[in-house]
Amino acid sequence: MEKPGVTLSAAVQEHLRHLCLREFPCGTGSWNKSRFLPRTWRTWRELVPREEEAVNPGEETVEALLDLVRSPHSPWALLEGSSAEDRFLRELAIQNPLVLKDTFFYSYFRSLRVVDKQVSLVDKGLLKFLKLEELVLSANQIKEIDAVNLPPTLKVLELYGNKLSSMGCLCTRPPPCLQHLGLGQNKLLGPLESLYVTADHWPNLVSLDLSFNDLTDLQGMIAGLSTLPHLRLLVLQGNPLALVPYYRGFTIDSLSQLCVLDDITVSPSEKHQFRGLSHSGDLLAREAQFVVTIGNVKGVLDTSILDPEPGPQGPFITYNYYVTYDFVEDEEGEASDYGGVLAEIVKPSPSTEQLVEDIPEELFEEAEDSVESGLSTLSGELEGSVASGGSGSLPRVTDSAEELAKLRPRIDPRLCPSPGTVLFSTVRKPWTDVIPCNYEMQHTLRDLVPLKAFLLAGTTVTIVEEKILSWPLVPPPVDTVLPAKKGKGEKDKKDKKDKDKKGKEGKDKAAKGEKETALKEQKASKKKELPKELRQDPPILRVLGSGLVALEPLLVGEPLVSTVCNFGVIRTAETDRLTFLRDGKNKNKKAKKAPKAGKSKTKVPVSLEKEKSAVAAYDGDYQPQPLTVEVQIQLNQHLSAEEALRDISL
Repeated sequence: MEKPGVTLSAAVQEHLRHLCLREFPCGTGSWNKSRFLPRTWRTWRELVPREEEAVNPGEETVEALLDLVRSPHSPWALLEGSSAEDRFLRELAIQNPLVLKDTFFYSYFRSLRVVDKQVSLVDKGLLKFLKLEELVLSANQIKEIDAVNLPPTLKVLELYGNKLSSMGCLCTRPPPCLQHLGLGQNKLLGPLESLYVTADHWPNLVSLDLSFNDLTDLQGMIAGLSTLPHLRLLVLQGNPLALVPYYRGFTIDSLSQLCVLDDITVSPSEKHQFRGLSHSGDLLAREAQFVVTIGNVKGVLDTSILDPEPGPQGPFITYNYYVTYDFVEDEEGEASDYGGVLAEIVKPSPSTEQLVEDIPEELFEEAEDSVESGLSTLSGELEGSVASGGSGSLPRVTDSAEELAKLRPRIDPRLCPSPGTVLFSTVRKPWTDVIPCNYEMQHTLRDLVPLKAFLLAGTTVTIVEEKILSWPLVPPPVDTVLPAKKGKGEKDKKDKKDKDKKGKEGKDKAAKGEKETALKEQKASKKKELPKELRQDPPILRVLGSGLVALEPLLVGEPLVSTVCNFGVIRTAETDRLTFLRDGKNKNKKAKKAPKAGKSKTKVPVSLEKEKSAVAAYDGDYQPQPLTVEVQIQLNQHLSAEEALRDISL
């Protein structure tokens, strides 16, 4: 809960009270009373030589009292970080406490620092400080200042971290000698602020800090600042206007007398590179440009190795993997700006679809080996669809409202964009040990104030697994191979009556051979008779890893944020071993099929010894690879006037 605001005078008095200037070891008391007796009582003592004067019992010398306030281990020492004025006042309160009166305080202070004291009002009491040159009121609750109450002797005024929404209140009667004005971390907003940074109000201003406000009009702000004849240091970083690509070049070329911009010295080469850019200020687009790049995904668990083999009636399971991130939505931009790109809003698929797809032959062969389910060739890639961050209707397996309600809680909140953002996605890819996303997306944003808030909050990067179950649209016909086995058996019985009876072992062999023949015929029939028309269930989405990527460095001048998001280990040595065995069998199958396809007839079977050694590695100190994804977000910044003018022509 926010504390009630206080006046500046009350905060100063409270600060002096905490210094304990009239309490031990400062001030007067039993510890030094003999030093401050009335003069009439001390006349006879003055006749005694000073070197023979002894301190009364129970009193302390001045040196001993000073040691108590100077020693860092003393309970009477000042807190770390106390100002030089505070230390001086404590020592003066020991050496000559009778001097400390109100008139002394008001004439002594040249610097006054009242930080984080919940000050909300700068009252007339400040005018009593006749020699005040520096006033620091940072981290308070000040929304407005009456400039009439500011001493005319001020040279430095700092109001960082307050709640000022406009500089207009300071311009009613600004201190004429002010050389530094610090208004960073406030809420300055609007194009009118450029009217309050002119020489009419601040004729002697040398340094101005307006960082981390909500200023958006760079051209207007520079027009006002160009009237300040003595301005040498300027800080504008953290404002939305500093996100446009030509910000630094345009500012340097417009303010030729500037020495330092955003704590970086302006070099002669910079001035040369951006020469002439200020003349094209009205033609420069007021928008920020970002490029998001997503590279390789590593450490993904191949979930298909854990699935059972599909039956003739399904389900045939496919897996795809993709990466999502949220980015601020530009209300002023057109939705068509995103057309034709590999970005999309991740929403549940529409109602149940019926797709006609060819089932690869490998799907059945791999199911036979009980190692791998079908490859992810049944689901299409959803490309180029971008919409707002609103939630879409959930997919329906049936028309039942009850079943629809049951599906709603399954949506992971991490798959939904935060308010004011759009969720973008890479193209869906099947599983590989290293999944290359090869994703690059440019974002052009004109609404800069929400963009600044988004960069402060950061973006959430999520790796998603998409599981799709496909079913035959029409059930397969009843197999007619099995009854043939019965007829064949009867024929065998007739033959056996005419021949000598065979032993039990011979009978078992014949039955086994017949069974194998029937199974082969049944399998061949399945391959030929399985339907090619499939019905897909809505995708089942599972979040494998999600984390926040901090984007605040882009606000303070950094052109690039590059990171590898590490979501921990989700694979195990056992799953990696199963994946290795599956891949080894697939290689052997391809080697056997090579002559049939007209390729080299040389067989390349997987080395048994190599396979054994690799499997053994999973049983030792093997550490599975963590789940990671490579992410880069780059802020476009022009490096020369030519580059900025080229954008105008485009």
